[in-house]
Amino acid sequence: MDAIDSVFDPLREFSKDRIRLIKRYDKPDHKEFTKVAFRTAIGFVVIGFVEFFVKLIFIPINNIIIRSD
Repeated sequence: MDAIDSVFDPLREFSKDRIRLIKRYDKPDHKEFTKVAFRTAIGFVVIGFVEFFVKLIFIPINNIIIRSD
């Protein structure tokens, strides 16, 4: 029995902790949700501009390197 308990006790504790976490979780209100969505959108835009400028710089450099061979 001790071997079975040593396997199931951590699983039982884990499930109790997850249930406690889910019970304490609350949904974000409208203000918090819009704040998170706005910051995520800004992050996407910034990353898109960085990628655009990196490609804008490195595509001509890559073409120069390939043509020089």
